[in-house]
Amino acid sequence: MTGVPGLDVAGLTAWLREAHPDLAAGELTAEVIAGGRSNLTYAIDGARIPLIVRRPPLGHVLSSAHDMRREHRVISALAGTAVPVPQAIDVVDDTGPAKVTGTVFFVMERAPGRVLARREQNAEYTADGVRRLSLDLARHLADLHAVDPAAVGLGDFGRPDGYLERQLATWRRQLGASRSRATPVLDALQSSLADGVPASTRSGIVHGDYRLDNALVVGEADDPRISAILDWEMATIGDPLVDLGIFGLYWDIGDLPGGGGVVPSAVDTAAGYPSFDELADAYAERAGIAVPDLRWYRAFAAYKLAVILEGIHFRYQAGDTVGEGFDRMGALVEPLARTGLGAAGAGTQEVH
Repeated sequence: MTGVPGLDVAGLTAWLREAHPDLAAGELTAEVIAGGRSNLTYAIDGARIPLIVRRPPLGHVLSSAHDMRREHRVISALAGTAVPVPQAIDVVDDTGPAKVTGTVFFVMERAPGRVLARREQNAEYTADGVRRLSLDLARHLADLHAVDPAAVGLGDFGRPDGYLERQLATWRRQLGASRSRATPVLDALQSSLADGVPASTRSGIVHGDYRLDNALVVGEADDPRISAILDWEMATIGDPLVDLGIFGLYWDIGDLPGGGGVVPSAVDTAAGYPSFDELADAYAERAGIAVPDLRWYRAFAAYKLAVILEGIHFRYQAGDTVGEGFDRMGALVEPLARTGLGAAGAGTQEVH
């Protein structure tokens, strides 16, 4: 396979000419813009419009976490709703004989904007602009959860009954598939979560990985705006508070010892970002609900990210990551697990 890792650019050029001649122009070029931690994402130039190609990560792939068809389907369904998403173009099974990726991949239009992932990027915006952007991100999440799945063709996208129990079982299997070392604190968090599963009061479309750096931002100074929400690979139908839990985890990740170095974040209250409590208030107001109790959901979010990082650690050890920084991922697993135990109200001093 030629070109950038995981993508045959000549094969992609030939595929586009055959499948979407209206978009084909000359030879394509590709650049990895996110790689190895979850799905690989490539910026494609040379077509009539800027494109994005997404494919599963190289090497060790957990089957349910990197479903290209799922991501393509939910983005297609949400077009025309109040939720900003890129325009989906195609999803392709290239598993054999391989011409482009050797996997299922999908193609979408490259929406305008930038990802805010580092604090130094905040210098381009005013504090008032950053605050409004943040509150709008929370309101977009409420808008997502207000979408009727059946009305957009996603009535069979997931099963809300027993969703939280299935989520725990799924991530338990994911951890089992990624084990390369003992993880006693993470195992303790897993047990604590299983013992205290709350009763879900609502169901809706769940993004599964909702955070600031999964959004594209356009505009300048006092008027930054969200042009698209990205990375729908974990989307399903379930308890919407799972999204609020993961949103809160990533919002505060910089407060976790070592967290900011492993999972970069632009969130900085000194730059105008509100507290997560304010985001939860904005979400609840938009959703027309009382501010929810998020303790279990915050703990589950820490567990989920810890399992993801343990999987990355597994792939890094096998040499199946693309890019830098993967050598530090495994070190954050135990601090995340301890954070989760704290959020759930469980002690950690007895876990060694």
